[in-house]
Amino acid sequence: MPAYIVSVCEISSISPELKEYVRKSADLVHAHGGKYTVRGKPVEVLEGTNLPGKSLVILEFPTMEQLQAYVKGDEYQKNVKPLRKGTGIYDIGIYEAPPPEMQ
Repeated sequence: MPAYIVSVCEISSISPELKEYVRKSADLVHAHGGKYTVRGKPVEVLEGTNLPGKSLVILEFPTMEQLQAYVKGDEYQKNVKPLRKGTGIYDIGIYEAPPPEMQ
């Protein structure tokens, strides 16, 4: 069953390290079987005040195991994640796909 990482990002500094993070994290996502479902700022905010100025990233992985291997693996934790330190505020959660009867 698919699993997702959802990130709401408020970027304050587009540093060379953040650009490297973007490239390396994308390579690592794909290496773990993941793909980007959403990546960027909203085209239009329909309601609320929390989305302007923020980007949304939704990653989809075929299984929770592949997602966990990506996000909790040494390569991401030690070599990739530190590249975004000090570049913004990141609210990140892991979600399971809804059961088939709800799809």
